[in-house]
Amino acid sequence: MQLIPKIIITCVLLMTLVFVNTQSMAQCPMCKTSVESSIKHGGDKGKGLNSGILYLLVMPYFAVAGVGILWYKKYRRKNITIDIPEEKLNLN
Repeated sequence: MQLIPKIIITCVLLMTLVFVNTQSMAQCPMCKTSVESSIKHGGDKGKGLNSGILYLLVMPYFAVAGVGILWYKKYRRKNITIDIPEEKLNLN
């Protein structure tokens, strides 16, 4: 692939990520006490707190694993033959 199409594809993907806004359903661990008190008083907004925290915790590991897998697949050696001559080397 030539350099120009790679740059264009990268720019299009970056622009898509920048301009596409989605609402994120994420919680912070510091909100646990207020959610627990809300549940005790009959609120229902904190039911997904634990799954949200686990979701936030696992995503960086998935990202690092994905990069590692791609890196391994790209840079692993394939069908390498080593051609060493059979004759003795004279180092003098």
